[in-house]
Amino acid sequence: MTQGFRSAFAGLATFLLVSVPVGAQELPVVRVIATGGTIASRPGDDQLTGSALIEAVPQLAGVAQVEVEEFSRIGSSGMTPNHWLLLAKRINELLDAEPDISGVVVTHGTDTMEETAYFLHLTIKDLRPVVLTGSMRSATAVSADGPANLLTAVRVAADTNAGGRGVLVVLNDEIHSARDVRKTDNNRTDTFVSAEWGALGVVDLDGVTFRRSGETLHTVQALPSVAGVETLPTVPIVADFAGNDAMVLKNWVGQGVAGIVVQGFGGGRTSPEMRRAISEITREGTLVVLASRVLEGRVIGSGQQAQAGVVAAGDLPSHKARVLLMLALLNSRDGMEIQAIFDTH
Repeated sequence: MTQGFRSAFAGLATFLLVSVPVGAQELPVVRVIATGGTIASRPGDDQLTGSALIEAVPQLAGVAQVEVEEFSRIGSSGMTPNHWLLLAKRINELLDAEPDISGVVVTHGTDTMEETAYFLHLTIKDLRPVVLTGSMRSATAVSADGPANLLTAVRVAADTNAGGRGVLVVLNDEIHSARDVRKTDNNRTDTFVSAEWGALGVVDLDGVTFRRSGETLHTVQALPSVAGVETLPTVPIVADFAGNDAMVLKNWVGQGVAGIVVQGFGGGRTSPEMRRAISEITREGTLVVLASRVLEGRVIGSGQQAQAGVVAAGDLPSHKARVLLMLALLNSRDGMEIQAIFDTH
């Protein structure tokens, strides 16, 4: 483990029970796991601790008995698949050991929140709500959105109707499925949107309201546990473009990767050289998942393509298709079986 990776986990397992007023013992228990990100950022490289985030929102004391622990203090652009594995294992261990916890909130940077949330959506083996939240503005900014998002996320995690819906992403008073949500704006606080399928619900002054549920497999119904997994398969994303010579794709194959996600054009179509290269590398045993750079609409495949090792990503964007492929490759290298996983997850 590198020094940088060790430092990212300097606070791992640090745990604090935030004091609650007398009479609050009947409130639900919510564990907040802090990983860093803009919600904790201050000028320079300094980041607030998880306990400091909680103490900055005194209204939490009226919502839940909030416990907090440090997982890491890094921007989410520094998150890696190793972080995902450790975070999933930590949350699964926590929920397994503490049946009195109503839900978990993970504070996280917004750059890779989609990937972390979807990974947890596929690997948490409990029906209690796990909610990711963050902010677009730093902790010291005028009108910082972090405190409001944290309060809203805890309200969702404490809600008895939030369980069984998979991992949730809560910002800007909206509740999204980890599978569907996308970051759509580089600067605005309403950046997280489930454009094609819509939010699952909203959080208003009078409570938490859900209006739909996702249909794909998640959490306890999803892929087998990663409890014994120490590392995930390397899966790169290769973007296609006009005039592509496919050398990047071929270079990755030369490094021995088991699978590659290709971000194609509309419908997953690819340029001529990329198409020829995909045909070559799949014959040699490298599995390819075709996604699209277009925001909405499914990439549709066929049994013949899947049998040849070319899997359609459906409506998953390339970065989420990569997450699913990394997990799917732990269980199968067969194109038809991988396609079945993409069709159901």
